[in-house]
Amino acid sequence: MFMTLLNSQLIPDEPLSLSLLPSCRDHQQALADRLSLSNQLAGSQDELPVRRMKDSYIEVHLPLGTDPTLREKYLNYHKGVRFGRILEDLDSLAVLICYSHTHNKALQRSPLSIVTALVDKIDMRKQVIHPDCDIKFTGHVTWVGKTSIEAKMHMSQYHDGAYTPVLDATFVMVARDPENKRYTTTIHPSPQPSILNKTRRIELSTASLLKVAPTAEERKIVHSLFLNTLDTKTVSFRSRVLPPNSVWMEDAKVKGLEICHPQERNIFNRIFGGFLMRKAYELGWANACAYGGCRPNLVAVDDILFQKPVEIGSLLLLSSQVCYTEGNYIQVRVHTEVLDPLTRHHNTTNVFHFTFVTDKDVPNIVPQSYGESMLYLDGKRHFNQTLESQ
Repeated sequence: MFMTLLNSQLIPDEPLSLSLLPSCRDHQQALADRLSLSNQLAGSQDELPVRRMKDSYIEVHLPLGTDPTLREKYLNYHKGVRFGRILEDLDSLAVLICYSHTHNKALQRSPLSIVTALVDKIDMRKQVIHPDCDIKFTGHVTWVGKTSIEAKMHMSQYHDGAYTPVLDATFVMVARDPENKRYTTTIHPSPQPSILNKTRRIELSTASLLKVAPTAEERKIVHSLFLNTLDTKTVSFRSRVLPPNSVWMEDAKVKGLEICHPQERNIFNRIFGGFLMRKAYELGWANACAYGGCRPNLVAVDDILFQKPVEIGSLLLLSSQVCYTEGNYIQVRVHTEVLDPLTRHHNTTNVFHFTFVTDKDVPNIVPQSYGESMLYLDGKRHFNQTLESQ
């Protein structure tokens, strides 16, 4: 399927494929209309035909080189491309790929609600994205479970007479009922599902520092960091001294707040996941820029987990933390949560991991508390995974 990407909205060149996406009419009316689609859900996967990978293949073009109006929307202050906009486009494309995979020609509208569950990985293959050259996205489904779909996407840019790779991205989406209230198993299974990524995700989740203690090697790292900060003039565990060319982790934070307006909603009357990714990325980039003292370049986006949806009108608190450094690399974690102003309760919605690189070595980040040490080890794990995939 060939398509054109315009103003962050996926506009199919084939009118028939418009039925793949929910209606874009008034949101409240659209939600009410979707109630009638529940009886179109299949009873089980056994009732559905097998789909091939190429059945969900999509190619999308972003005409930055030929559309000045569109280019203006993607342009940043440094005459480059706003990567946050690219994240929004990837999120939209992943949804459309999954709708293509589950498309039933006999139905005018899809009864499934496809939402983002996880951004597994985004690896940059090129640091410079030209603002005046066309971009091409391609992607297809690579794995299907009972309720989840993995979509792999590639982005390239036309420069010097040819398309060159820019990034590779893997998103995990989930299928829910028409009202987006419960999971549904009505997904067309893939004939040869790859379980490597799923197995890796399970292993990482099982080994999470929120669930199990650090490894013996990691405990040695934490103790070494602790010893390096002890004041040799005193015999006290409380007396801590910052080593040369270092920054306390507590001093490497940047925070922000977003009021979630209805302009950023999706068809389910909640905040668009791509908007959340853009805001988190821009805050993380600003933190890395302030920490390193120069403009950083993105190396990878890793393990973005969508834990809870964000409702319209929410107060969204974003907190970015430099959690690990090595040479000229900066690992940044962005935590987002919704604040209920009436109860004062905070509920985590997303956690983002970004790896940046700068032109010069940066100060070492140093944790003080045990909690900060766990953030340090978690950041080190994500950084090592990024280097292994490069």
